[in-house]
Amino acid sequence: MSRGYAEGPATEERLAVLEQRAEQRAAARPPAEHRLAVYGATEGRPEPHFIGWRDEVDPDELFSSGRAWGLSLVRRPA
Repeated sequence: MSRGYAEGPATEERLAVLEQRAEQRAAARPPAEHRLAVYGATEGRPEPHFIGWRDEVDPDELFSSGRAWGLSLVRRPA
């Protein structure tokens, strides 16, 4: 009985090579650094927009003071 197209040692070897290449590419890329971005609405711009980085602005203070509302934190590449 003959083997199917995607069976046998040649296919297994090819899949191993492809997996090894994928691992090498993943290892070659530096990990992306992410920061938390603060988005929300302000009196001057009522649509949601970028306000600042979480480590630079305090969303709780912005909301409690009434200067911004509808705040959300989004993880973004730095």
